Amino acid sequence: MTERPRAIDAPPSGSYEEMLQVVEEMDSPVGYRAELIRGKIVVSPGPKPCYLRVMRSLRLQLGPHAPEGYGVDVAPFLFAFHGSGRAYGPDLHVADESAFEADGRHADASALSLVAELTSDSTKDVDWLDKMATYGQIVPVYLLLDMRIGEINVMWDPSPKGYRSRTNVPFGRPVRIPAPFDFALDTSEFVVEEYVDPEAEQR
Repeated sequence: MTERPRAIDAPPSGSYEEMLQVVEEMDSPVGYRAELIRGKIVVSPGPKPCYLRVMRSLRLQLGPHAPEGYGVDVAPFLFAFHGSGRAYGPDLHVADESAFEADGRHADASALSLVAELTSDSTKDVDWLDKMATYGQIVPVYLLLDMRIGEINVMWDPSPKGYRSRTNVPFGRPVRIPAPFDFALDTSEFVVEEYVDPEAEQR
């Protein structure tokens, strides 16, 4: 496997449900995840080990502010976006726990109240384009952490045309997470070793 997302062979005329079943039954290598993107099955590298601290901080901060009956988890789990023919396994999700009571290997995306993706050079195109367009129609809050430049982007207020509102701050500054969470997220722990401040290099 490579460090970049890779499309794999799938049934050429398979329906969405058939392709979703293939994704669910795939035995992806350790550290990789399979998703259904733009009608193709794509295997991508998961978060780097150096991102663990960031994901833990997100989970611990979001937990007390999650809606009642919703859980925060970083375990890779597949969410199906039936209307758009996608199925994603976000880096972190906040979802209605009742969605996991059914006997299946994926949950419906309508259960999500927040998703977070920690993007790097290998995944930024999907996270910024395909996922933002899809999340922006149904998921109340999308956190996109750009680990290369050290910045968190907060998108909210979904609509058929995508998110109506967006803000961003560099790591180290607090950022407001909108309803249904409504609190200031501390990003002081989000800087990782791979991030280099361009301004610092010029000084």
